This record gives sequence, structure tokens and C-alpha cells, in this order.
Amino acid sequence: MMTPLSSKPKNFKVPLISSTSPKRLTPLMAFNAGDFVEVCSKEEGFLGSYYEATVVAKITRNNQYVVEYKTLVEDDLSVPLREVVAADEVRPPPPHEQPPMRFFCGDRVDAFDNDGWWVGTVCGMNLDEEKYYVYFELFMVGITYHSSKLRVHQDWNKGKWSTSSRY
Repeated sequence: MMTPLSSKPKNFKVPLISSTSPKRLTPLMAFNAGDFVEVCSKEEGFLGSYYEATVVAKITRNNQYVVEYKTLVEDDLSVPLREVVAADEVRPPPPHEQPPMRFFCGDRVDAFDNDGWWVGTVCGMNLDEEKYYVYFELFMVGITYHSSKLRVHQDWNKGKWSTSSRY
């Protein structure tokens, strides 16, 4: 659950990150029904978060897709949520990278929370418990996560995945 921490770790400093906006597909990639994708939310309060989904259909005339989310459900909780999304909100899932033995302060990570992946920066750690304090600049909040809920952040830009030079 995305809940602010009650207090910041001692000597906590927030690194400045130049951009929190998600990368857009350039050029747009074509997906087919059945393809597994991630959808970037543009909704207030969810901006820049990514949700796992499967393409149900392509709407060619409007450059949109019908997707069915893996972790989001309809309001009555009975079936997975289906939604029409713009093609520029859809990207392939990042390649499965072997998780690093540990993250370091300043590393960009994706944290799995509230059914989606959220981009943040590691700002503290408790290695004995494999927990990391992740700061989300867009929301000005920090949250502690177990390492199993984190992945190396990767950007999708111009049809290619990229990570920081360390990974």
C-alpha cells in the first residue's frame, strides 16, 4: 500500500532527478491481441505508474488498444478491468533482468505497489532486512520496500530499453 512513512531516516537527503515523466514510444510499436504489455497511467494520482496488461484488440482508426489488466479489476471486483488506451501509453514489458545483489543510494528503481510499478529513487537501506527506502519525487513521499518488490528501472526510448550504466 502506498503510505507515506511517518518519518524520514536520519541525515536523509533527496537526490534531485531531472525528469519524472515517462518515456514515450518513438516510433509507436505495434502490438497484437494476446501480447503482454505495460500501460502507463496518465490519470492524476497515478501519473507515470505502469500496469501489466494483455492486449485484447487494436483499434486501428484511433491508434488505440483494448487492454485487460492483470492486477486491476472492475469496480465490483468480479472481473479484470478492460480499458481502451492510447497507443502511446503502451510499451512492451521490460526484459527480465537478474535483480542486483543490492541497490545503492541514487539508483532508479520501479517499486511494485498498489497493483502497479512506480518509478522512484533509492535513498536509504537496511541490508540486514533487505529493505530499501524509495523516494517518489512526483509525490514527495518515501516508502520502505523489501527488495522483492523492486526492479531496476528501465526506460523505453526509440524502440530500445536502457538502464543506468551500472546495470
